[in-house]
Amino acid sequence: MKTIVAFMTSLLFTISFPLFAAEKKSAETCKPQAISEAKKLLAFYRNNDDRVEIDDHVTPLAKIQNPQNKSQYFDVLQVWGNIYKGKYRMRFIFLNDCTLMGEEILEYANP
Repeated sequence: MKTIVAFMTSLLFTISFPLFAAEKKSAETCKPQAISEAKKLLAFYRNNDDRVEIDDHVTPLAKIQNPQNKSQYFDVLQVWGNIYKGKYRMRFIFLNDCTLMGEEILEYANP
C-alpha cells in the first residue's frame, strides 16, 4: 500500500511540476513603451482628463503564449495609473521587439 501511495505521489509531482516551471517572467525591456502606452490609454479612456498620473514602477508578469503560434511567447507588463480619486490597472502585451500586441484597463473601485 505504501508503495502505491509513494508511486502516486511521485507521479502527481512529476505531472504538476512542469506546469509551475513553465511560467516564465516577462522581460522589462519594453518598460518605457509600457509607461508611454499607459499615459495614452488612460487619457483616451477618460476623455483626455489632464489629471492623469502614471506610476513609474512597471511590474513584469508571467509571459503568455501566442494563441496563433504556440512556440512564441508575449511579455506582459503591468502599470498603475490615477486620475483624481480613480485608480486604474493597465496591462500591456508586447512582442519581443516591443511591438504592442494588446492592452487592458481595469478601474479599481468599490461602488
